[in-house]
Amino acid sequence: MTSPFPNTRLLHLGYRTHLPTPLAEIRFEMPFLKDILIDSEAHFVVLIVQNSSIFSELFGYTACRQLSQMFISIIFFHVSEYILALVIHGKSNVSLKSLLISRHYLLAMICSLIEYLIELYFFPGLKEYWWISNLGLALVVLGEIIRKLAIVTAGRAFTHLIKVYHEEDHQLVTDGIYRFVRHPGYCGFFIWSIGTQIMLCNPISTVGFAVVVWKFFSGRIPYEEFFLKQFFGSSAYEDYMRKVPSGIPLVK
Repeated sequence: MTSPFPNTRLLHLGYRTHLPTPLAEIRFEMPFLKDILIDSEAHFVVLIVQNSSIFSELFGYTACRQLSQMFISIIFFHVSEYILALVIHGKSNVSLKSLLISRHYLLAMICSLIEYLIELYFFPGLKEYWWISNLGLALVVLGEIIRKLAIVTAGRAFTHLIKVYHEEDHQLVTDGIYRFVRHPGYCGFFIWSIGTQIMLCNPISTVGFAVVVWKFFSGRIPYEEFFLKQFFGSSAYEDYMRKVPSGIPLVK
């Protein structure tokens, strides 16, 4: 009778066959593979431990505190701007532009974060000046207060876009915080933006933010006041300009 298994038949005929060796047997027959696997696993564990220790050293209490304050400040600023715009102007007159997030703004914030991480790695002691960081936090709070007072005081007269046509609800506001600063909204943002970088102990971004924001407002304020003089009379507004500063350094 012929066996249904060819290899079995060959054995009956006296031939030696080479059946496939199970993988488990190969591993036990080559112990050096087991040693390599053990060494690789141990090396991988060491790398994880080393990287986790470096991560914990970099992102210790100081970094977590400063970064959390930074992100909370940014989120609060933009969300509160949007909510106030909804309350004052109504949903139909508000868009996502009221969040005040632009490509240039995002690029600036990303650059400041990159600077922070680089300095945190190479110069960690630079971030340990608590009095500087706390000063930045105080400026952030101060800037928020000034800007929000400007929005609430002006009401519907406060808009994120410069008005080039006079509207009925657009009035010249000179009371409240506007008695001390002509453009408290700009002043508040100027202080807030610089404060965020002082809070992170970012020397480069602090100077960069101050220069860029100042340059922006130094051009925006004269442009806006050109239309304000037309809306409310040149003599009346110029008298207001002489009595009250703009709120931005070196901008009359």
